[in-house]
Amino acid sequence: MKICFFEIRSPFSLSINNTSLNQCLFSYGTLQKTQTQIALFGRILQGWPDVLNGYKTTTVEIKDEAFLAKGEQTMQQTAVATNNENDSIEGTAFELTEEELLNADKYEPEGYERIKIKLASGKEAWLYVAIKET
Repeated sequence: MKICFFEIRSPFSLSINNTSLNQCLFSYGTLQKTQTQIALFGRILQGWPDVLNGYKTTTVEIKDEAFLAKGEQTMQQTAVATNNENDSIEGTAFELTEEELLNADKYEPEGYERIKIKLASGKEAWLYVAIKET
């Protein structure tokens, strides 16, 4: 007879391995998927619904082979600033450690950058957007 023991970790802890959750990341796409969170961070992220005003999403074609090899789709949504307060993106604000944020940087496809934004809740957060071609 084989007995297996599983450790259940709460996704709602305030620290991970004595590292504080001091980064906020706004997601409106793949990072909201539970399977992506577990694969990337080893846990389900704690987050809350929030809104990014003055932005809308548009579709871009991803050509980054490493990103596509993860099983992601070629066509992805990206946030674009419109400066029109009637435009908004609904998503989730997640709490991350500094190390997890760096892991998220590595996950995002080539041609994306991380910028600081302010959410409707008043919370400052990081956001990944496609770099505009000049």
